[in-house]
Amino acid sequence: MKYRTSTEIRQLFLDFFVTKGHVIEPSSPLVPINDPSLLWINSGVAALKKYFDGSEIPNSLRIVNAQKSLRANDIENVGVTARHHTLFEMLGNFSIGDYFRKDAIHYGWEFLTSENWVGFPKEKLYVTVYPGDDETYNIWKNEIGLSADHIVMCEDNFWEIGEGPCGPCTEIFYDRGAVFNSTATEDELYVGGENDRYIEIWNIVFSQYNSKQGVARAQYQELPTKNIDTGMGLERMVSIIQGGNTNFETDLFLPIIGQIEALSGIEYATATAEQIIAFKLISDHIRAVVFAIADGALPSNEGRGYVIRRLLRRASRFAKKLGVSKPFLFNLTDIIVDVMGGYYGYLYSKVTMIKKVIFSEEEKFLTTLNEGEKKLIELLNKTTGTILAGEAAFTLYDTYGFPIELTIECAAEAGYEVDKIQFFEHMQLQKQRARAARVVGESMQIQGDVLANFKNTSIFVGYENFEVLTKVLLILKDSMAVMELLPTEKAVVILEKTPFYAESGGQIYDSGTLVSDRSVIRVRSVKKAPNGQFLHEVEVIEGRLDFETEYTAIIDINQRKAIQKNHTATHLLQKALRSIVGKHVEQAGSSVDSKRLRFDFSHFEAVTPSQLQKIEQKVNEMIWESAQVITEVLPISEAKNRGAMALFGEKYGEVVRVVMALDSIELCGGTHVSNTAEIGIFKIISESGIGSGVRRIEAYTSKAAFGYLKEYEQIVNDVQIAFKRKAKEDILEFAKSTLKKVKELETTIKATEKTMVSQKIVKALEQETAKNKAGDITTVEMEFANTTIQDLKSYIDIIKERATTYTVVLVGYEAHKTNIVIASSKDCVEQYNAKLRIQKLNTAIGSRGGGKPEIAQASIDEIIPAAEIFTLALK
Repeated sequence: MKYRTSTEIRQLFLDFFVTKGHVIEPSSPLVPINDPSLLWINSGVAALKKYFDGSEIPNSLRIVNAQKSLRANDIENVGVTARHHTLFEMLGNFSIGDYFRKDAIHYGWEFLTSENWVGFPKEKLYVTVYPGDDETYNIWKNEIGLSADHIVMCEDNFWEIGEGPCGPCTEIFYDRGAVFNSTATEDELYVGGENDRYIEIWNIVFSQYNSKQGVARAQYQELPTKNIDTGMGLERMVSIIQGGNTNFETDLFLPIIGQIEALSGIEYATATAEQIIAFKLISDHIRAVVFAIADGALPSNEGRGYVIRRLLRRASRFAKKLGVSKPFLFNLTDIIVDVMGGYYGYLYSKVTMIKKVIFSEEEKFLTTLNEGEKKLIELLNKTTGTILAGEAAFTLYDTYGFPIELTIECAAEAGYEVDKIQFFEHMQLQKQRARAARVVGESMQIQGDVLANFKNTSIFVGYENFEVLTKVLLILKDSMAVMELLPTEKAVVILEKTPFYAESGGQIYDSGTLVSDRSVIRVRSVKKAPNGQFLHEVEVIEGRLDFETEYTAIIDINQRKAIQKNHTATHLLQKALRSIVGKHVEQAGSSVDSKRLRFDFSHFEAVTPSQLQKIEQKVNEMIWESAQVITEVLPISEAKNRGAMALFGEKYGEVVRVVMALDSIELCGGTHVSNTAEIGIFKIISESGIGSGVRRIEAYTSKAAFGYLKEYEQIVNDVQIAFKRKAKEDILEFAKSTLKKVKELETTIKATEKTMVSQKIVKALEQETAKNKAGDITTVEMEFANTTIQDLKSYIDIIKERATTYTVVLVGYEAHKTNIVIASSKDCVEQYNAKLRIQKLNTAIGSRGGGKPEIAQASIDEIIPAAEIFTLALK
C-alpha cells in the first residue's frame, strides 16, 4: 500500500469502476433536485433514488460516483470522535438490475487488495455478514478465500429505511493494529464495535426485497429488479492510507487547520484537548457550510437554512475557545476551495458570494448573542426560585441560537442554576422527531415493473406540430395494463407519436383531446414515464380507446401559445436580471403556465423599484426587437462554449437543446415562440422574498398583461372621478397636496393632545402636592388611551420637570395591548425601585419588560385594568 493524496484516491476509485463498465455520474448538489422528501443529499444512493425506485431509467445500468453528502443528526460528536463529520464524500458503485452479489463482492475485494489499485494486505481485512445470508458467506469464504475467523455474523447488517427497496449488506473492515486498542473498552474491541482499531471502509447493500409495514422481514417480496448499492467513505480511506490517527490528520483537513492556526495564533500540535476539538469542529463545519451555500442553500431559521445557521454559530462559538471573537470563518473559504476545487471546480466561481454570506452571518451572530442575553434576562425575571427551567434554556438554544454553555454561565452570574436534565430531555425529543422525519423522508418508492419494463419508442412531435395522427402503445389502468377503455373510464396511456408536452423544466403540461370518427378522449395532464416516454392521463368522453384505432391527437392551441409566450419571456427575464441586478443571479426555480410566469432567483435583498422598472423595460425592449427565437440541438460541450446557461445541478446528456433569443442562450427542452414579438408585452406584477437569499418575480405577458393594465387604467379613472380632476395628470399633484394637508392636521392634533395631556399631568401633580407635607414623596398614578410606550416615557419627562421627589406609575392602552412605565426619582429608588416593581408585575400578570432602578417598562398583549396594575405596583 503506497501513500496517495485524497484527490488520487477519489480518482482511483472512479477509474477502477470505469474499467468494470461503469459510467461516472457527476456529484449532485447537496440540495436535492425534485425531491422534497429529503432535506439534504445524505448518501451516495440518495442522489440516485429515481433509478432505484424505477421512476426513471438510467442510460447505464452500472454507475459510479463520488457524492458529497451532508448529515447533521450527530452534530454533537463532530470534533469529539475520530470520524464524525457533517459533510463527507461517499464513493459508490451501483448496479441497477445488472450485476449482483458475486460481482459486487469481487469488485470490492479486487479494488482494496490488488497492487494495481489500493493494495491493502489481505490479512488486515475483516468482513461482516447478515445471519442467514449464506450466499454472501460462501462467496467470502470459498471464492475470496477469507478464513472463518475473518468473517463476523452481524444482526445489524440489514439496510432498511421505511417502505421500499431493502436487503442484507456486507461490510469490510480494516484492522489498524493493537496500537489502537486503547481507544475502546474491552467489550467494544471487536469488528463492528465502537473502537478506532477496526474501521469500516466498505459497505455493499444487496437491495433485493420490498419492505412493507406490518409484514415480517422473512415475508418480504423479492424486487422485480435487484440492485447493488456500495459505499466507501473517502475521509476514512484517506485517513488509513495517509496514516492519520483521525480523519482530521489528512490532506482533506490539515490545510484548513493550518489556516485556523494562522488566524488564531494557536498551534494545533500544542493545543489543549478543548482547543483540538475546536480545530476539528471548525474545519468540519465550515467545509459543510461552504458546499451547502455553493449548492444553493442559504442561512435561515427553518429547514436546511437552519442547519447552515446552526453549523456557523457552533463554529463561531468554538472559535472563542481559540481566542477569536470576531468574524473569521469567511476567511477559510479560499483554502477549502483550494483543497476541494480540483474535483468540484464550480466552487471557484462562487467564492465571493460564499464569503459574503458567511461574513454577514457571523456578524449577525454577535447580535444574536446580545438578543439571547436579553431574552435570558426576561426568562430569569419570570423564574420563581433560583433554577431556570430546562425548557426555557432549550427555547434559547433552539429559537435564538443561544448556546447552553452561555446560558449556564450567564445564569450563574445572576445567581441562578439551569435544569440541565430537563434541557437534555428536550434535546433528545428533538432528535427523536428528526429521526422520525428522516425515516419518513428517506424511504424509497416501492418498485412497479410495468412502466419500468415498457421500452417501446414514443416520439414527441410537439415542437413543430400541434396535432398528429397516432396510435396507442400502452393503456395502464390502476397500474395494470388493459386492452381498452370505455366511456367515463380513466387511465394513463403512451402514444406512438404525441404533440402533448409533458410537464418538466418548470413548464406545465399540455392538455387537449384524442379524437377519431367514433371517439373523443380528453387528455387532462402529461408527465414523463421512467423510460422517457410521455405518459398521458386520459378520460373517455365518447366511444372507446383501444390499440387498433388511429386517433388525431390535438393539443389546446390557445393554451400552448400562451405557455410559449410565458416561457420565452422567462428566458428574457433571467437575462435582464443578470444584466441589471448582477451576474450572481442564478435560477432557483420557475413555473410557466398559460396564465402567468414565475421566476425564482438567488439574490440577497429585495429588488428595488428602480431596478424592477429597468428589468421590465429591458424585457419589453427585447420583445419589441422582433428577434427570431432559434433552437438547435448541439453537443453539450459546444453549447457551453457558446455561453449557454444551464440550471445548476441539473443532469444533461451529451446532446442538448439550446434556445437562443438575442443574447439569451439557455439549455432548455421547453416550447417557445418563434419570434419575441409574439409575446406582445411583459408586465411584472410582484417581487417578493420566498426564503433567505431567494427572491421571486411573477409576471404576465400578452393578453394577461393587457388585462392587468386595463384594470389599473380603470382604477385611475375611478380615482380621477372621485377626486374631481379634469385630467389624469392632475391626480398625483392633488394627492400630494391632500397628503400634505392631512399630515399638517395630524401634527396639529398631536400637539393639541400633548398639551391636554400635559395639563392633565400638571393638574394631578398640583393636587398631589397640595396634599403633601414637607418631605413627602409625590405619587402619581395615571392611565391614558391610545398611548404607546414612547408616549408614556415622554410624560415621565413632564413630571421630572415639575417634581423633585416622586414615584410614578403610568398605564397606556393601544388596541389590545397594555403598556406600563414606572419611574422614581433617585432619592426614592431604595424604597420604590422601578426595575424590581416591573419584575413583580411581570410575574403577576405575565407582561414582558425590564429596565433600570429609576425607570422601567413592560407591556402585555391584552387589556389589564389600570387599578389592578396600580395595586400590584405598590406591593
